[in-house]
Order: sequence, then structure tokens, then C-alpha cells
Amino acid sequence: MGALTHESLVEYLLEEAFEVAETIETGADEAELRGELGDVLLQVVLHARLAEERGSFGFADVVQGLEAKLIRRNPHVFRPDGSLQDTFPASVAEIVRKWDSIKRAEKPERGDPFEGIPQALPALARAQKSLDRAGRAGITAAAPVPSVGQLVGAFATEDELGEFLFELAAAARTRDFDAERALRGAVRRYQDSHRPGHPATPRTGS
Repeated sequence: MGALTHESLVEYLLEEAFEVAETIETGADEAELRGELGDVLLQVVLHARLAEERGSFGFADVVQGLEAKLIRRNPHVFRPDGSLQDTFPASVAEIVRKWDSIKRAEKPERGDPFEGIPQALPALARAQKSLDRAGRAGITAAAPVPSVGQLVGAFATEDELGEFLFELAAAARTRDFDAERALRGAVRRYQDSHRPGHPATPRTGS
């Protein structure tokens, strides 16, 4: 393991995660999905092994930490001893609310609703994650430009939306615009304008 480091393994972790996503989205068979998930798990094992060699933690510690977090953050599913509750919340929305409230209690100093969203996420994924976090934090986002809303409303499927986004990137290229960089900037401005203390941060009554 001498030549390996956490830093040198990052690209492989990301690559394997994207391969799992591709396997799922392209409808590959179960055997291929099983293999790709194993490749992701191997990356976890390697990182844990590196940490174990430093005397920090091992794979068993990772599993135990995950188990404890799942039990702690899902009291609507698990009892403190890890056994299942007799009843469960009626809706996914209720589960999300409970999860969020527990996370806030664990980290009361975290006032930024966008904290924890990886900077390395692709811009589109980061935009969607930011909007989701804002909604869950009670931030009222500005309504989409009417023409944009009407355009998206005309799409019958995600495939049609995907074709439009691809064509938009192609059109940006003709102007020498970097679509990814442009969206990263828009997301950054959105987050900055909706952080606590910013004068333009509107919130709902929830």
C-alpha cells in the first residue's frame, strides 16, 4: 500500500461512483451493478486500510460509525438498541423533517444551509442540491423567469430536457462561454445571497 494515499485514490473513488450511476441509468443487468458496487466498496476498504496503517481507524470503525449514525438520525425507524420501531412515519416528507431536525440538533453551530454541499460537485448537481437545501431551510427562492418556466413545462420527459440542456451547452460553446463555469458562478451567487445575515435572504414562516 506504500505508494497509495487518500489523495491519489480520490480520482478512482469518483470514477467508480460515476460508473455505478451509469450502470443504474443505462439499465445494465444486476450482475454488472453488483460488480460496480463492489468497486466502490473496494475504494472504501482501501481508504480505511490507509487510515488503519496510520493507527487512526479501520474498516470496522467505519461500519460501526455508520450504524450508529443511522440509528441516531432515524429514531422514527430504529430504537436506541438498533431494533426496528413498531410504526413508521406516514410520509417521506416527515422522515426528511425528522432527519433535518436531528442534524440541526447535532450541529447547532451550523447556520449555513449550504454547508456540507461538496464544492467539487458538477455545477448542475450543485445547483439542484442548493435549491433542495434552501427549500428545506425555509428559504423562499425567487420564482423562475416565466419564459423559462413555460419552456420547461413544455418538456414531456427528462430525455427532452436533457436534449435541451445539451443544445444549450452547444450554443454556449459557439460564444466561447464555459457553461459549467457559468453555472458554478450562478450557484455561488445564489448561495451567497441566501446565507444568514445577507439582507436579501427571504424566509418562509416555517
